Amino acid sequence: MQPTVLLVDDEKDILEMLKYNLEKEGYAVLTARNGTEALKQVERGPDLVVVDVMMPEMDGWEVCKAIRRDPAKSDLPIIFLTARDSEVDEVVGLELGADDYITKPVKVRTFIARIKRLLRPQRTREHTMKPGVVKVGGLEIHADNYVVKVKDREISLPKKEFEVLLYLARHPDRVITRETLLNEIWGEDVYVIDRTVDVHIRKIREKLGTYAAHIDTVKGVGYRFKREL
Repeated sequence: MQPTVLLVDDEKDILEMLKYNLEKEGYAVLTARNGTEALKQVERGPDLVVVDVMMPEMDGWEVCKAIRRDPAKSDLPIIFLTARDSEVDEVVGLELGADDYITKPVKVRTFIARIKRLLRPQRTREHTMKPGVVKVGGLEIHADNYVVKVKDREISLPKKEFEVLLYLARHPDRVITRETLLNEIWGEDVYVIDRTVDVHIRKIREKLGTYAAHIDTVKGVGYRFKREL
């Protein structure tokens, strides 16, 4: 079955250009001209969403937040498409749960490559596919069903946050560099900045409460999961 991409942009020319090139690559394409219409199209079950940040009625940030609030769509890949190119904007997008960030003017080859990367079947990795439960005191990480429990209370982590936590927990007391986490979780062929890891770690810590102390920052290098506090 053809993967379906939802394109959201209020600029008609950009929308038509991207739609044309995606269809040439064999993708089915849904389109929307504003955030409100985008959320209606999301209900049709696209495999990936590309959303412009600056739009009428509801901007791209709000669209992303609305999608991420729905547990059934928490893993839906989202790419921000925007004329804003500052690192601050990129970090904001990542913190909201975006998987990638592409600046305008769009380079078609790069755009298609990013789409293919996010829609590529997940590579089988030890830290994501190996079943089992990692237990540290009252913290439980269930690898087979992406469940994290803190003192028997289940907490919700999006897929990437879960994979980062699981990878660290499966390599306790070892310093894991940001580069290693990027390569193992996002893949070597993916362009993402080191700050991506920092954003995910911060959000994981917020959700773990007192157990956040198990994740130690090694300044200038990366992170370490401590078995003992």
